[in-house]
Amino acid sequence: MKSLTSYTIKLSESQAALVKAYLDSHDFETHTVPYAQFAGKRKDVGVVFYESGKLVVQGKGTEEFVQFFLEPEVFKEARLGYDEVLNPHAFEPHMGVDESGKGDYFGPMVISAVFASKEAFPKFKELNIRDSKKITSDNAAIDLAKKIRSMRECVAEVISIGPEAYNRLHTKMKNVNDILGWGHARAIENLLARIDPQKSGKICSRAISDQFGNKRIIQQALMERGKTIQLEQRHRAEEDLAVAAASIVARAEFVLGLGKLSKKWRIKLPKGASEAVIEAGRELVSKHGRDPLGKVAKLHFRTTEKVCVLV
Repeated sequence: MKSLTSYTIKLSESQAALVKAYLDSHDFETHTVPYAQFAGKRKDVGVVFYESGKLVVQGKGTEEFVQFFLEPEVFKEARLGYDEVLNPHAFEPHMGVDESGKGDYFGPMVISAVFASKEAFPKFKELNIRDSKKITSDNAAIDLAKKIRSMRECVAEVISIGPEAYNRLHTKMKNVNDILGWGHARAIENLLARIDPQKSGKICSRAISDQFGNKRIIQQALMERGKTIQLEQRHRAEEDLAVAAASIVARAEFVLGLGKLSKKWRIKLPKGASEAVIEAGRELVSKHGRDPLGKVAKLHFRTTEKVCVLV
């Protein structure tokens, strides 16, 4: 495997103090970095600890710094490279599927599928790909999604179900998990069409998603291509790097979709289903009437009653 040249991890204050002491006592040249508590570099490695608590190590000496200092003296355990040893199956080519917007009153429901080749996983680690829920900034998620979608080593597919289409599907299917299952199946099918082994040389025999309902919901919605792969639903599926990548792509698409709706109706449409969401819904209805609500919101939410009760 290619040597690691970049490593990012969150540290506690006590762990950061150990790193600072090490840099001070091992001939690291200190320098100033915006938003960093401290930074040091020497010929083969640079180390920056940010105010956010994130430690970034870069350079040819990254792997040595992690294995011979961070692991034994800071983490007190061996981490680097052991995932591949203990669970090699997780780093074989496969597809991850995840969604965003299911619990948000405003905006689309987005399902993303990401196929990751074996070569994609080291790059995912370099980019610090993780469950999108652990990424606090929407802009950071959008930036990561762009990087994922531009990688040659993986292929991403997105199904964005806008509010109007979502409301039609819910009227017909009556169940959110059925809509989600259909969306997963559609994303899987579309992605498999793009990585047809006869055209691309890529082979995908496995797809992993979160445990959101009966697996047969997806299986029944799959067509010819999809029925050839193994479907694996699991709790905390976002721990899988391909699923984590899909969660980031889906979140970015949801945020962008919500932003477009906000711009179109000239009202800030918040995420979630909070009191702020209710107030935004009431503002929309007071300005434009009730009809546009179905163009921006998932109407089966109880939030709809709260939006319309005083309007």
